[in-house]
Amino acid sequence: MDVRNEWLPFSASALVIGAMSLVLAGLLNPSSSGQDASQTLQVVMDNDGRWLGMCAAYFLASFAMTLGLPAVLSLFVRRGRRLGVTAVLVFSVGVIGTSGFAMLMVFFRALVENNLIKGGGLDKLAHDLGLGMFLYAWIGGFYLGMLLLALALFVARTTARWVPVLMVLFVAMFPFASHLGRVGQAVQVLMLAVAFTGVAVAAVASSHRELDHQVAF
Repeated sequence: MDVRNEWLPFSASALVIGAMSLVLAGLLNPSSSGQDASQTLQVVMDNDGRWLGMCAAYFLASFAMTLGLPAVLSLFVRRGRRLGVTAVLVFSVGVIGTSGFAMLMVFFRALVENNLIKGGGLDKLAHDLGLGMFLYAWIGGFYLGMLLLALALFVARTTARWVPVLMVLFVAMFPFASHLGRVGQAVQVLMLAVAFTGVAVAAVASSHRELDHQVAF
């Protein structure tokens, strides 16, 4: 058996685990959009364990989805290879950056728990240029990578058509995320998990077809 084919199911499984971890992180997130600085600080103090659980889920999602990127890349063997590689590279910025976001949230929780940050201080942090550049690069890499990945899958035609459609819907809902509420945000992340499950299934099926072709010869 080819080494790539041998490890592809494990990469596909990691992709699904990572996507489900993103869903878990979204469900564990105790804060909601539209909160001011004092409300955010109170949420962290009142939900210490839940906040740490969210951070752990984000970190696991980043680690597992990074391992799952080879499974995504395996779908671009013939059609759409350049676009697919570009999409995976951009998306990897968002995936890897998720672990940095998780560590940032753990650090933020430590500042709050030790009374080292107040409401006014949080407002200043939110407008810090360096922090803003990191957050925008992470969010931009994740959503732009998702959009490019959806376009590449449309071109490659290696997954069911609903997979890239769900990815496009996920990206399209981003501008309205603050108005979706907790249920809407959960549905948005769930669409992402279902889409990547479809990607994982297609990657494993593709490797099996390639293996059968090799055996036939």
